[in-house]
Amino acid sequence: MMIPVRCFTCGTVIGEHYEEFETRASEGDEDPAEVLDDLGITRHCCRRMMVSHTDLVDVVAPYQ
Repeated sequence: MMIPVRCFTCGTVIGEHYEEFETRASEGDEDPAEVLDDLGITRHCCRRMMVSHTDLVDVVAPYQ
């Protein structure tokens, strides 16, 4: 799994929140925007980075 460590636009460290965001948003009980608000991620570029990140490790390196 590749975790986005920093926002590509502003450079803010967001990697520490990614796993919690992914688990809470993927369960479907909470809206991703509400999860980001709870985590304190308020900048638009950082929110976009968290929501649009796609794990490509399994696609790029399918052999383990």
